[in-house]
Amino acid sequence: MPQTADRALQWAEHGLVPDAVGHFGGSLPALAALGLLPALGIAVLTWLASLWRHDASLADRTWPWMIVAPALLYLALRPGTPARDMTMAILGLAWALRLGLYLTWRNWGHGEDRRYRAMRERNAPHFAWKSLYLVFGLQALLAWTVSAPFLAAAGSVRAFGWLDLAGAALAAFGIVFESVGDAQLARFKADPAHRGQVMDRGLWRYTRHPNYFGEACVWWGLGLMALGAAGAGGLWSLVSPLLMTGLLLKVSGVSLLEKDMAERRPAYRDYVERTSAFLPALPRRERR
Repeated sequence: MPQTADRALQWAEHGLVPDAVGHFGGSLPALAALGLLPALGIAVLTWLASLWRHDASLADRTWPWMIVAPALLYLALRPGTPARDMTMAILGLAWALRLGLYLTWRNWGHGEDRRYRAMRERNAPHFAWKSLYLVFGLQALLAWTVSAPFLAAAGSVRAFGWLDLAGAALAAFGIVFESVGDAQLARFKADPAHRGQVMDRGLWRYTRHPNYFGEACVWWGLGLMALGAAGAGGLWSLVSPLLMTGLLLKVSGVSLLEKDMAERRPAYRDYVERTSAFLPALPRRERR
């Protein structure tokens, strides 16, 4: 048994995964390539459904599962059930289940999201075919990249440590934070008296995007656990939280959502002036 552990440690030091996946080539790149397959599979199935429904925004609903699917594959190929791998998988599943169900519930019966309608118009004609790579293929690649912390953990034999505890706590906090923010917003929108008003209560009083902040916490938490798994050799896996934070701030999150918000809701300008965009903080007027 000690000899097996020593051999596993040597594999890990050379970037190799345990022998349960040795017949796939035994290296993290080989395992990573396998991880891309379920993400692409979900993307293709969602694309086919989008052709039937004429709704490319279905990609949003399956995005969480494109990320978690590689993680579950890595766990299935992992010998035994290491505490870190199981903890990360549970956190990933909790995140995907919550976000996937929430997005499905929020968008149910509303047809294609306006962002995708605009994309459809820009890429006419033949958007149905172009969306295979412009939307679904790209999302699969991004999702696979975001799943990097799970891959880093899959190649580790290190014991569960303080960095893992800190990462798990941060990820769990992020799931709760974004869940509360989404629930508060849904409750606010459900009240007809709030029609046309700007949500600035609860967590939304301290950040204009508590859901995005919580999302970033999830991936930085899992990134910390990846470092706990691989040490400095796992720094490459921080591409995941860095990419996710960049997307949330500059691409599909804050920047895109607020692009014309002030024009559609003039009261939003005042909200922007007094409320932090991302990191929670006291309203600016209360800091004076």
